[in-house]
Amino acid sequence: MEQPNVTHDGEARLTPQFWVAVALTGVATGLFGDLLMWVLQQFEHLGFRYNSGSYQNAVAAVSKVRRVVSLVSAGVIGALVWYLIRRYLKHEKSEIDDAIWNGDGELAPRRSLATSLISEVVIGLGASLGREAAPKLMGGASGSVISHWFHLSPQQKRLLVACGGGAGLAAVYNVPLGGAIFTAEVLYGSFALPVALPALATSLIATSVAWIYLPSGATYTDIPDYRFSFSLMVWSLVAGSLIGLLAVFYVRLIGWVSHHRARGAQIFWTMPLAFLIVGVAGIWYPQLFGNGKDMAHEAFLGVGGIGLLLALFILKPFATALTIGAGASGGVFTPLLSTGAVLGGFLGLAWVHLWPGTPIGAFALIGAAAMIGSSMQAPLTGLVLVMELTHNGFSIMVPMMAATAIATMIVRHLDGYSIYSARLPRHDGSAESPETQVS
Repeated sequence: MEQPNVTHDGEARLTPQFWVAVALTGVATGLFGDLLMWVLQQFEHLGFRYNSGSYQNAVAAVSKVRRVVSLVSAGVIGALVWYLIRRYLKHEKSEIDDAIWNGDGELAPRRSLATSLISEVVIGLGASLGREAAPKLMGGASGSVISHWFHLSPQQKRLLVACGGGAGLAAVYNVPLGGAIFTAEVLYGSFALPVALPALATSLIATSVAWIYLPSGATYTDIPDYRFSFSLMVWSLVAGSLIGLLAVFYVRLIGWVSHHRARGAQIFWTMPLAFLIVGVAGIWYPQLFGNGKDMAHEAFLGVGGIGLLLALFILKPFATALTIGAGASGGVFTPLLSTGAVLGGFLGLAWVHLWPGTPIGAFALIGAAAMIGSSMQAPLTGLVLVMELTHNGFSIMVPMMAATAIATMIVRHLDGYSIYSARLPRHDGSAESPETQVS
């Protein structure tokens, strides 16, 4: 018997035309990643005078009134633009997960670009959403358009769109390996060589091209090299179970608000009101503004008391769910990763009172991997992304794997949905597409 994953190309033939399409999709995805992050940064500066360093600190430095006004303005602008998109482009497809899993990979470039741009605008102004969904969508849309140029088969188009989606994540977070694994494990559902090769190629090309504008270092810098301890190993077994149960709740929460989100003209009042509520809460907790990147970073560094970490792990997912339920579109990757980080830090602070000696940041890294791996139902992706985002975690790989595996098994056994599948439209004709994740 030959090695199973190399005997044939599978349903999508890797022809010379396909490889040219892969290269072009990688280039386009990297350029779109730069464009979208440039838009994001312009509105971060407009809203909070942010240029570099900590976005969270920039938010905290402006007046309380400016914080609230910026976020409410995002709600007003977002409500108007999303209403127009959903009314006048309603027959165009811009849901990448649905296009890959339930369709032929077809995505409309016009609607995809419009919804991606407005998503980054409102996130820059403080909306509690992830920035990765827009480049993920534009990577997929690039693949969809380029597939027509080369007259690719539907199977080849699906694979190319999946590769573009993973490459979008890779480009904006500088995680080429994580983006490729995300393509294979989450979007396409196969690690066969004919999937892994184009996934790797697209992600590495997109990431390299994105270096034209985006930095080439780790997203989370200066993380200490945390060491393995028996205390950390025992904690990971306990925490993995608790994180899995909470991940089930978060997945169901995101799914529920996605299917019951404000529709039509409702968003003209629900979105500004929801953003106002988050903005007022942000007077005391500026960490709630934006995707939560700095919240996770501080947890990885071991910064924050037990009360703050408890408040943030409760408030952040609800802020994101409220934003989605109000009709906004955006990602949930970083908000949930940051939730896992502060949850890990909180549980770690409680643990060290019983068994001292382990740095709090180590618990946060494990919590982030377990939360995002289980919530995505993609443990390998979660592990690789956390290590690639931080350029750290290798010394605590065993407890990180244990917590992530346990949490993922619990979510799979109790629910079976992920933060992506739970948000998809029903295909029995009973509900309008939620289109809540830009993609």
